[in-house]
Amino acid sequence: MEKIILGLDPGTVKMGYGLIKKQGSSLSWLASGLIKIPEKTPLPERLVQIFSGFDQILKDFKPQEAAVEKIFFAKNAVSAISLGYARGILLLGLQMQKIPIFEYTPTLIKQSVTNYGRSDKEQIAKMVRLLLNLPKDSPQKFWKEDETDALAVAICHSSHHKN
Repeated sequence: MEKIILGLDPGTVKMGYGLIKKQGSSLSWLASGLIKIPEKTPLPERLVQIFSGFDQILKDFKPQEAAVEKIFFAKNAVSAISLGYARGILLLGLQMQKIPIFEYTPTLIKQSVTNYGRSDKEQIAKMVRLLLNLPKDSPQKFWKEDETDALAVAICHSSHHKN
């Protein structure tokens, strides 16, 4: 059985997304990227742009399941609240499309991808590339932090949700 899984790394300036296809125990990369909004954009306008870009991703790829990174760390209360707004937009969009939502902590995501809950970004990127069978010389675009993190969230979900 084939399944398209969407992984999300929420943010109000950069939101990473990654789509993988799971067929049996095999994983493959479908798409990934960032929804980027200039920092100076007022928050309400950023949220509209996030929703609009995210809604287009859902329409284009029609994922069957979505995995979202849980909030673990924020620089300050204002950042945490803004991040909460972005997560709310994503959860709302998924719920409106009736896509099942699963949430994972950063530690569990790292453990699932690298077998070590304190892995750094480089270790995660290397394992994402390996697990998705991407060539070592694959374009640098795959290794933008938020994009790689989103793919790691999708990979985590593929190993923890056996349905």
